[in-house]
Order: sequence, then structure tokens, then C-alpha cells
Amino acid sequence: MTFNPDADVSGSTARRKGRGAVIAGAGGVGILGIIALIAGPLLGVDLTGLLGGGGGGSGSEPAEGSVIEGCLTGEDANENVDCRVASAQLALDQYWGEHVENYRAPGFIIVDGATATSCGTASNQVGPFYCPPDETVYIDPTFFQLMQQQFGASAGNLAQLYIVGHEWGHHIQNITGVMTAYPNNGTGPESNGVRIELQADCYAGAWIGQMTEQEDADGVPYLEKPTEAQLQDAVNAAYTVGDDHIQEQSGFVNPESFTHGTSEQRKYWFASGYQNGLDVCEQPLTLAGDRL
Repeated sequence: MTFNPDADVSGSTARRKGRGAVIAGAGGVGILGIIALIAGPLLGVDLTGLLGGGGGGSGSEPAEGSVIEGCLTGEDANENVDCRVASAQLALDQYWGEHVENYRAPGFIIVDGATATSCGTASNQVGPFYCPPDETVYIDPTFFQLMQQQFGASAGNLAQLYIVGHEWGHHIQNITGVMTAYPNNGTGPESNGVRIELQADCYAGAWIGQMTEQEDADGVPYLEKPTEAQLQDAVNAAYTVGDDHIQEQSGFVNPESFTHGTSEQRKYWFASGYQNGLDVCEQPLTLAGDRL
């Protein structure tokens, strides 16, 4: 389990939007697709045109999206991935509301197939991302299946929350001016893109380090203390989405094309945030060379 079964998670404002496109399985997204879903829309680049298959779909799309049904308690969140992802919003908003002055929450869309955004199409072929113009986090939970099938990650409950926390970290960077101070300056091991991604990993770790402190209206903690196995699973997820690990799948690693940092870097900064809190999370922006 991850959520306290008795916690009230009915207050999530996450919405499901999409057109019910066919979900890509293990054979549906190649290495180009994985790179796209990790690296694309954060910078406002729509890479879905490079991908084959299930981005389409038919039918009408609700203007405001629909609620996540049957998502009332922590037990529901433990049993259902859509509810679990949606319920993370409650703890994240409470955490960041305590740490960021004049915090405003991002929008949060659980993608079902495909939906339009200001950063291009969010789909089950693109994966989780934060869109700055929308100030909205988009997550298709089928991404966790891709992590399991394409890269052998266990992608369990806490690993899923790490990914949600990482995308929330990008919202924090947007509303606090980090993205403006460190604009896109290309790729490479010391690029601003890598720095921003590593800081978001650190932010996710810092939140998970304190995630038992956020409580519902009755004082029940939303989340339980993670077990060692769950922490290892989250670290494994951070490792799995490193640039070098992704590129190794195609047989060629080019550091000058890095956008998110190496597996070791991502694992390190997640763990550093978890162990030391937010105070260390400014460091990825300022360290140079091997220290980064």
C-alpha cells in the first residue's frame, strides 16, 4: 500500500480527458517514442507526429473533463491507478502550499487516449508532462506499463507517485521563475534542461521524504511511510528514465544530446531530496562539471 486506507481523497480536482485512443502496448512505442514521452512536451514541442499508431481516436471530448469515479478513500487509491495518481494531487498541493509563498495549484488531467494541450497532443504515446502555458500536468497512467514492458522497471505505487511529484516540480519551477532564469539553451550534460530535470527529481524526493505529514480534514495522513522496498522501486524509476539508459536501448549513447541527466544523476538527486529536503534542491542549478 501507499495511501492510508482511511484517508479521505474525495477532494481531488483531477479530471479525465481524452478520446479513448487505443493504448500502445510493448510493441506500440519504439525508442523514438520513449524519448518523445520523456523529453518532448515540457519545452512545448509536439513530437507525436514522429510516432506511429494510436494517437487518434474518435468521439467527443468533454470541455472540462470528467471526475475520477469511485475515488473516495485511500483504499480506492491503493487499488486503482487513476485514483492513485489523482489523489497524489491532494498531498502535493498541501506540501507545496506550505513551502511556496502564494502557491497556486496546477491543473491536473488524467489522459485517456489523447487530448489537446497548448504544448501539443497529450496521448498514451507521449506520456507524463507539464505544459507551462496551460500550467497543467498531464499524465496517462499507461506510461507505467511502458516503463515495465520496455525497460523492466517495476513501476510500483511509490514509483508512480515519484513521477507525479516530478511533474509537479516543473510547475513549481514555472511559478517561481526557475524556468525563466534557466531557459532552454540546447542539450548536453550541463544544459539548463538537464539542470531543471534534476531539480524536479530532487523536489519529488523532498516531497516523498515528508509525505506522511500531509493530512485530510480529519487529521488522517494521506500517505503511509514508505517501506525500503518501495523506496528502492522509486529510485529504480528515477534510474530507468536517465538519458544514458534510454539511449542504451538504441545501442548508442551521446551525452551531447542529453536533456534529463544520466541514470546515476537522477537517482542521486531523488535520493538527495528525500534524505535532505528542499534545501539541497537549488544545487543542481548551480553545480558544474562532475559535481552536477
